[in-house]
Amino acid sequence: MLSAASIPVLSAPVPVSIPATSVAKPPPPPPNTNLSLLHLCTHLQEATQVHALMVKTSQTADPYSAGRLAEFYALSDRGSLEHAEKILDSFPHHPPTFVCNTLMRAYSERRNPLLSINLYRRMLVDAVEADRFTFTFTLKACTQLCALAIGMQIHAQVVKHGLESNAHIRNKLIHLYAVSGRIRDARKVFDGSTEPDVVAWNSMLQGYADMDDGENLHNLFDSMPARDVVSWNTMIAYYIEAGEFEEAILMFRLMQQSSECGLNRVTLISVLSAVTQLGALGQGQWVHAYIKRHAIELDENLSSALINMYSKCGCIEGAIYSFETTHRRSVDTWNAMIGCFTANGCSLRAIDLFSKMEASGLMPNKITFTCVLNACSHGGLVDRGIRYFEKMSNVYGIEPDVGHYGCMVDLFSRAGLFEKAEEIIQRMPIEPDKVMWKAVVGACRVNKNYELGEKAGLKLIEIDPDDNAGYVLLSNIYAMSNNWNGVYRVRKLMHDRGIKKVPGCSSIELDGLVHEFIAGDAAHARKKEIYKMLDEMAQKLKRAGYEPDRTQVLLDIEEADVKESSLALHSEKLAVAYGLISTSPGATIRVVKNLRICGDCHSALKLLSQIYDRNIIVRDANRFHHFNRGSCSCMDYW
Repeated sequence: MLSAASIPVLSAPVPVSIPATSVAKPPPPPPNTNLSLLHLCTHLQEATQVHALMVKTSQTADPYSAGRLAEFYALSDRGSLEHAEKILDSFPHHPPTFVCNTLMRAYSERRNPLLSINLYRRMLVDAVEADRFTFTFTLKACTQLCALAIGMQIHAQVVKHGLESNAHIRNKLIHLYAVSGRIRDARKVFDGSTEPDVVAWNSMLQGYADMDDGENLHNLFDSMPARDVVSWNTMIAYYIEAGEFEEAILMFRLMQQSSECGLNRVTLISVLSAVTQLGALGQGQWVHAYIKRHAIELDENLSSALINMYSKCGCIEGAIYSFETTHRRSVDTWNAMIGCFTANGCSLRAIDLFSKMEASGLMPNKITFTCVLNACSHGGLVDRGIRYFEKMSNVYGIEPDVGHYGCMVDLFSRAGLFEKAEEIIQRMPIEPDKVMWKAVVGACRVNKNYELGEKAGLKLIEIDPDDNAGYVLLSNIYAMSNNWNGVYRVRKLMHDRGIKKVPGCSSIELDGLVHEFIAGDAAHARKKEIYKMLDEMAQKLKRAGYEPDRTQVLLDIEEADVKESSLALHSEKLAVAYGLISTSPGATIRVVKNLRICGDCHSALKLLSQIYDRNIIVRDANRFHHFNRGSCSCMDYW
């Protein structure tokens, strides 16, 4: 077997020019009955019978006939790669170029690129004439293997054969250098092209995107003479990868306005991903309407993207509709819907759907059980959680990973069963991760178990000293127990290590625009109206019997009125106030918060949903809270 660094550079004859739309074939001989029969074969057994006839008549020694037979075996869905390799081996010294190229193509399509490289080496050793298709397939194999050194040797062969101007080879070279991080070399090949096609432009775009070189990416995109759907998808994906979701949606809108090309499934899935992160339901519904208007069938990827979008926007009905209109549901589709019910506080519905999935005969996977165990954790269903955890390995043979153990730790911790949580941590065969310790600290905060909360917080900082969440959670534990010396020590440690707390931020989408607020925000254009509504909300809450939970102000502040003022200006309350002044009576208000909602805001929003007769849906860092008529879907268990 050839290693990825041992290809000799050998000379080969300069090939003739052949169109690059298919594997080049030698001139055909006169019509042959056996080859005609090959086209009529519907399965492998029939093809082998034709093959036997060709062997009897010595036809397999003819390069053209052997090539067509190898093509059927290697590339047809009725063929066999093993049979194609036997055709190749029937030429021990000088196999036909077409047969070699056919096998290279088959290896590439079956994700066996090293076999393509091995075959190219054999061609060099046997002095088999290579053509442009040979180099195209070999360079593709180098890209798949991330074998830059080998690719550079192939590049030398390309130059030696005078094929560097071939569009397909040039594009493969650009792509190879770009994905290997050699963007300057990719640009040299690109700039050496007289008229690069859109594939070459797209390869350079992807290279700059992978290198996170936004400036050159935008300059190249703006200078493109023509763009296709891949060009636009690359830009949208770049923004999503960079976390600039609003820019991704803006690029999507520009794509529609340009009329250069239509959308494809990749476009729709990417845009839905951006919409999901923003919680921008209106824009997600527009994408869904586009899918229905153009009669695009929901495959498992598009369906899962729609379900996730509706789930993360708190619209359970939309997720259910997407699920039910998906005719071919994969395990990912079921997982997305079970996860939707879980995240939106519908634990029993999640478990019921899991039962239906089992009844359908579809095998659940690790992700399925993560969703189900999370449902049990969020719903306080301890006994069911234990049963499903045992069922996962006993019935389905799925060994629990750190995520599943984390769900069980979270399940016991939320229920205040800290001894069982510690028992799980001690006996599980893997080390607990930071997610697990965060669950313990959060539960200790809710259940006021400050001793264990301190222990878990210190472990969390030890595991990941660069994550601000561990310091904040430990500081909160100290603050709630009035241990202000502990708070000071944690904050000093953060200062000494250069760790900064992520500020709370809440957003709300209205009329296609996303409005963001931070605590005490005074930058919004309608700030006067927002603060007037905040005053009205405070007065109505007070008349309804609301008392601010001053323990949620995790600062060493003595004055009660200062604490109340701080609570009133939390970002989620500002977002809700803006929603109340900007929407019609009875309209649902949807807010996305980057951190966990505090206990005071949770209590206030329950009452506000009743006072203003509104459904208020808040997506925080952990889950959804559907506030309606004075209660929350989480049943105060979050």
